[in-house]
Order: sequence, then C-alpha cells, then structure tokens
Amino acid sequence: MFSQTVEYALRAVVHLASDSPAAKTTEEIARATLVPQAYLAKVLQSLVQAGVLRSQRGIGGGIALAKTPSELTILEVVNAVDPIRRIKTCPLGLPTHGSTLCPLHRRLDDSLAAVESAFASTTLQEILDEPTSSKPLCEVPLKVKR
Repeated sequence: MFSQTVEYALRAVVHLASDSPAAKTTEEIARATLVPQAYLAKVLQSLVQAGVLRSQRGIGGGIALAKTPSELTILEVVNAVDPIRRIKTCPLGLPTHGSTLCPLHRRLDDSLAAVESAFASTTLQEILDEPTSSKPLCEVPLKVKR
C-alpha cells in the first residue's frame, strides 16, 4: 500500500527521533535503518525540503528532526515524500459518475481517509513510547553470517 520511499522515510525519522535532537550523518542513518545510502540521500533531501528534517554542513553537522518527536506526525513524513492520494472523482473517468463516487471507490476513499486520520493523530514520540518487546527499527549492529 505504501511505497518503498515512504518506508525508508519513516525508518529514517524514527531513527532520528530515537536520538533526538542529535544530528546523524546519512551514512549513520543508512547503516541503522538498512536503507541503501544513495537512495536514502534522496529521501532525506525530500524530507529537508518539506521541513520535516534540517540539515547542517560541516563539523558537528548532519541531519536532524526539524521538530520535536512529540510535534511531528507520521502523516507529515508520508506527505513529504509520497502523499496519500485520496479519490475525489471517478478514477475511470466515467462521465455519469463525475464527482459522485460509486460505492466501491467511496469505500476505498473512506479507507484512505481512515489511514490519513490515524497518521495525522500519531506522533513519532507515540511510536517510540509504545510498550513493546520489539524495537521499531533494525537492531544494530547486525551480525552478518558468513
């Protein structure tokens, strides 16, 4: 349902949130999230342009959250890289439907609205604070079997 770009963006921001407000290099984020560094660099650039992250060059620089984890929602991250596309008119272009969705497309859009609402009301801090036996990210360092 969600693109690989959304998955990678969420991994990166959750990783940054777990150590907020510290800045990390792209290499550190890639290693911790198991995202290819070249792909991650493009994802991070989109997140910086959208104001989700901030970037600082030089010694002591790196990538960090632009807001606190308690202020940043999952929806902001998703919308920064691959927004949820709601169904406003008939996707088939049927003139008899126009802006009135058929029962199937109305239900699909209702589902998208529910996801959008859930993401809008969930902050990164809530993700980090949720009691669980599994961490929201990869365990680092990974043991490579040889």
